[in-house]
Amino acid sequence: MATPRTTTMRRQGDNAVKDLTIVICSYNYERFLREAIDSALAQAPERTRVIVIDDGSTDGSRAIIASYGERIVPVLKENGGQASAYNLGLELVDTEYITYLDSDDVLYDGAIDQALAAFERGGYAKVQFRLSVIDGDSRPTGAYVPNSTPPADCAALLRRGWLYPSPPASGNVYRASALRRILPLPKPKGRGIAADFFAIYGVALLGPVHAIDTPLGGYRVHRVASESEPGDAPKVGLSIANCQDIDEVIRSFPHRWNALRELVGERLGEQLPEHAIDFAYEKAVLCANAYDAPFSQRCHWLAFESGRYFRSIVSNPFWSAKKKLMAIALTLACVAPSRRMSDHAIRYIANPLARRPLPAGGRQA
Repeated sequence: MATPRTTTMRRQGDNAVKDLTIVICSYNYERFLREAIDSALAQAPERTRVIVIDDGSTDGSRAIIASYGERIVPVLKENGGQASAYNLGLELVDTEYITYLDSDDVLYDGAIDQALAAFERGGYAKVQFRLSVIDGDSRPTGAYVPNSTPPADCAALLRRGWLYPSPPASGNVYRASALRRILPLPKPKGRGIAADFFAIYGVALLGPVHAIDTPLGGYRVHRVASESEPGDAPKVGLSIANCQDIDEVIRSFPHRWNALRELVGERLGEQLPEHAIDFAYEKAVLCANAYDAPFSQRCHWLAFESGRYFRSIVSNPFWSAKKKLMAIALTLACVAPSRRMSDHAIRYIANPLARRPLPAGGRQA
């Protein structure tokens, strides 16, 4: 073994110099893993290396990885969480650029070509691209993330506490030298650390960010969003994330922001604000207080507890005036006397899947 936690790493294909490494972080996703690897291998093979880090899977993932032979670089390790996979991936990379692909997501044809072309046009620390939300069968849902485009200078706003619109992990390509100033991440204490949060926001303090609005990958949603009555169509729930529900967002976000502040202070000598401003977090708080709640409770939240929420709308530097007005109108609908109408408005605010077109012959809760 190369280290106590990894197997010996084999070189992928020929020894030609590559420009970018795709690091696939895999844990117990055998159902989706092959599609992720195939999508990575299809990306500019003359310029790209593919490393697959298996974080102690107990399903059939390792057999799938072995089936690719020398087309990929397999790294097998004991389970240590996302942060350990991110740290190890960057340690193994010898290319100028790196992207982390979740093993249940996919890259679309030409994604890496477009990202590399953007890097070559400017001195970016990160290039990001929009992701299409897909279901467990790889069918597009009609939703996309993110829904807004950030400015190139995300750092100025981040220093004021604003988290800029970014796709999840698989939609971000980093300049490796910039990322090495943020990673490796410390061993998580208490609640698990989401490594992509630190990479996405930390690297923005080290150079401009370029955003490609074209969907160049698929972000997979494959868990059941909410329970339905027998015989009914599935209801659209409050969260599109596979690992986080609304309560988890509320619990974890302050912890992650504080950990990012500490990391940035130690590594970059910068002091970020004590509190972050993020609509995703504030809408989670709205949901926790108003979803499926009595009319009196919703009115109390609006009258006494909604200040930070409305600030995240009215002062939002990434939104147009039209979008702000629509968000305010939808929020006011959340306190309609009808709980059914209120819950429908909250779902629309909370979850992009609630805004998708109805399937033929189907209905939306």
